[in-house]
Amino acid sequence: MTEFADTDRILDLKLDEKNVIRRSRDIEHERSVAMYDLLDRNRFKLVDGRTGPYVVHLALDDDGKRLVFTINNEEDSDELERASLLLTPFRRIIRDYFQICESYYDAIKKLSPSQIETIDMARRGLHNEGSDVLRDRLEPKMVMDKATARRLFTLVCVLHIRG
Repeated sequence: MTEFADTDRILDLKLDEKNVIRRSRDIEHERSVAMYDLLDRNRFKLVDGRTGPYVVHLALDDDGKRLVFTINNEEDSDELERASLLLTPFRRIIRDYFQICESYYDAIKKLSPSQIETIDMARRGLHNEGSDVLRDRLEPKMVMDKATARRLFTLVCVLHIRG
């Protein structure tokens, strides 16, 4: 179990949304909640021992094949770490996650609570799978708790919606 100090946290997170297309109200709500919850409470630190708090920049590279995490100091003036991850391991999870989210949003309008719960359990399972992949891929450079990884995975999904 990783120990986190009070400074082991993300102070600010900046999404590079230069290629983002217009999002649905539901997706925008998910992004907003994930950002708020992430900044309100998170546990995150660099493996090499450089302490936070941190400013995290999250972006897709120009061809959309890599997810880029840039970790800066709390003044956002010095880059402390950069991790570039191929999106290939995430593509199926993200695609399935969007499909089940769409089913969930439709279900809450017309299905019974038990049917909604079944869809929501599948949605949470995919979300957990995506956040686990994200944590595993970032682990050589940075570590985070499960809740932080889940919120970051939500933001990765939002960035994946490109024009």
